[in-house]
Amino acid sequence: MDRWLWAVRLCRTRTDATAACRAGHVRIDGKPAKPASPVAVGRTVRARVAGRERVVEVTRVIDKRVGAAIAAECYLDRSPPPPPREATGPVATRVAGSGRPTKRDRRRLDQLRDEGIPDLPFLDVVDEP
Repeated sequence: MDRWLWAVRLCRTRTDATAACRAGHVRIDGKPAKPASPVAVGRTVRARVAGRERVVEVTRVIDKRVGAAIAAECYLDRSPPPPPREATGPVATRVAGSGRPTKRDRRRLDQLRDEGIPDLPFLDVVDEP
Protein backbone atom coordinates (compact mmCIF):
# COMPACT_ATOMS: atom_id res chain seq x y z
CA MET A 1 0.00 0.00 0.00
CA ASP A 2 2.67 2.53 0.96
CA ARG A 3 4.64 1.81 -2.19
CA TRP A 4 1.55 2.25 -4.39
CA LEU A 5 0.59 5.54 -2.72
CA TRP A 6 4.10 6.82 -3.36
CA ALA A 7 4.30 5.40 -6.91
CA VAL A 8 1.07 7.09 -8.06
CA ARG A 9 2.17 10.35 -6.40
CA LEU A 10 -0.55 10.64 -3.78
CA CYS A 11 2.22 10.99 -1.17
CA ARG A 12 5.44 12.92 -1.70
CA THR A 13 7.69 10.32 -0.08
CA ARG A 14 7.36 6.69 0.80
CA THR A 15 7.98 7.63 4.42
CA ASP A 16 4.93 9.91 4.31
CA ALA A 17 2.87 7.08 2.84
CA THR A 18 4.01 4.67 5.56
CA ALA A 19 3.26 7.23 8.28
CA ALA A 20 -0.22 7.84 6.86
CA CYS A 21 -0.96 4.10 6.88
CA ARG A 22 0.31 3.65 10.43
CA ALA A 23 -1.69 6.65 11.65
CA GLY A 24 -4.89 5.16 10.26
CA HIS A 25 -5.36 7.76 7.52
CA VAL A 26 -5.53 5.16 4.74
CA ARG A 27 -8.41 2.74 4.18
CA ILE A 28 -8.95 0.09 1.54
CA ASP A 29 -12.65 -0.62 0.91
CA GLY A 30 -13.47 0.89 4.31
CA LYS A 31 -10.93 -1.17 6.29
CA PRO A 32 -7.77 0.33 7.81
CA ALA A 33 -4.69 -0.36 5.70
CA LYS A 34 -1.24 -1.28 6.93
CA PRO A 35 1.81 -0.17 4.94
CA ALA A 36 2.26 -3.74 3.64
CA SER A 37 -1.41 -4.24 2.68
CA PRO A 38 -1.79 -5.52 -0.89
CA VAL A 39 -3.44 -3.32 -3.50
CA ALA A 40 -5.67 -4.84 -6.19
CA VAL A 41 -7.42 -3.46 -9.24
CA GLY A 42 -10.97 -2.31 -8.51
CA ARG A 43 -10.43 -1.51 -4.85
CA THR A 44 -11.34 1.89 -3.40
CA VAL A 45 -8.62 3.65 -1.43
CA ARG A 46 -9.44 6.52 0.94
CA ALA A 47 -6.42 8.47 2.10
CA ARG A 48 -6.02 11.66 4.08
CA VAL A 49 -2.84 13.14 2.68
CA ALA A 50 -1.59 16.72 2.76
CA GLY A 51 -4.65 17.82 4.72
CA ARG A 52 -7.07 16.64 2.04
CA GLU A 53 -9.33 13.60 1.76
CA ARG A 54 -8.53 11.63 -1.39
CA VAL A 55 -10.83 8.87 -2.69
CA VAL A 56 -9.39 6.87 -5.58
CA GLU A 57 -10.25 3.64 -7.35
CA VAL A 58 -7.27 1.49 -8.34
CA THR A 59 -7.13 0.80 -12.09
CA ARG A 60 -3.54 -0.42 -12.31
CA VAL A 61 -1.04 -1.66 -9.74
CA ILE A 62 2.52 -0.34 -9.99
CA ASP A 63 5.49 -0.67 -7.65
CA LYS A 64 7.91 1.86 -9.08
CA ARG A 65 7.45 5.62 -9.21
CA VAL A 66 6.60 6.81 -12.70
CA GLY A 67 5.90 10.13 -14.38
CA ALA A 68 2.85 12.12 -13.38
CA ALA A 69 0.99 11.42 -16.63
CA ILE A 70 1.39 7.66 -16.29
CA ALA A 71 0.65 7.76 -12.55
CA ALA A 72 -2.67 9.52 -13.23
CA GLU A 73 -3.72 6.55 -15.40
CA CYS A 74 -3.30 4.14 -12.47
CA TYR A 75 -6.33 5.41 -10.57
CA LEU A 76 -9.70 7.10 -11.00
CA ASP A 77 -9.97 10.13 -8.76
CA ARG A 78 -13.34 10.27 -7.00
CA SER A 79 -12.24 12.81 -4.39
CA PRO A 80 -14.57 15.61 -3.34
CA PRO A 81 -13.44 19.00 -4.66
CA PRO A 82 -11.11 20.91 -2.35
CA PRO A 83 -12.76 23.63 -0.27
CA PRO A 84 -12.61 27.08 -1.85
CA ARG A 85 -9.86 29.34 -0.64
CA GLU A 86 -11.00 32.20 1.51
CA ALA A 87 -10.50 35.60 -0.01
CA THR A 88 -7.91 37.59 1.85
CA GLY A 89 -8.28 41.23 2.72
CA PRO A 90 -5.90 44.00 1.82
CA VAL A 91 -2.23 43.38 2.41
CA ALA A 92 -0.01 46.00 4.01
CA THR A 93 3.58 46.27 2.82
CA ARG A 94 6.31 48.62 3.94
CA VAL A 95 7.28 51.45 1.65
CA ALA A 96 10.67 50.77 0.10
CA GLY A 97 13.42 52.89 1.61
CA SER A 98 11.41 53.88 4.68
CA GLY A 99 14.00 52.31 6.95
CA ARG A 100 13.52 50.53 10.21
CA PRO A 101 10.22 51.19 12.06
CA THR A 102 10.41 53.62 14.96
CA LYS A 103 8.92 52.89 18.34
CA ARG A 104 5.82 54.85 17.34
CA ASP A 105 5.57 52.90 14.06
CA ARG A 106 5.88 49.64 16.00
CA ARG A 107 2.94 50.62 18.22
CA ARG A 108 0.89 51.44 15.13
CA LEU A 109 1.82 48.10 13.57
CA ASP A 110 0.64 46.33 16.73
CA GLN A 111 -2.60 48.31 16.51
CA LEU A 112 -2.88 47.24 12.87
CA ARG A 113 -2.72 43.58 13.86
CA ASP A 114 -5.34 44.01 16.57
CA GLU A 115 -7.94 46.31 15.02
CA GLY A 116 -7.52 46.60 11.28
CA ILE A 117 -5.69 48.82 8.86
CA PRO A 118 -5.40 52.44 10.03
CA ASP A 119 -3.93 55.14 7.81
CA LEU A 120 -0.19 54.69 8.30
CA PRO A 121 2.21 56.85 6.28
CA PHE A 122 4.91 54.19 6.05
CA LEU A 123 2.62 51.42 4.68
CA ASP A 124 1.26 50.85 1.20
CA VAL A 125 -2.09 49.03 1.26
CA VAL A 126 -2.53 46.73 -1.71
CA ASP A 127 -5.87 45.03 -2.45
CA GLU A 128 -5.36 41.45 -3.59
CA PRO A 129 -8.15 39.44 -5.20
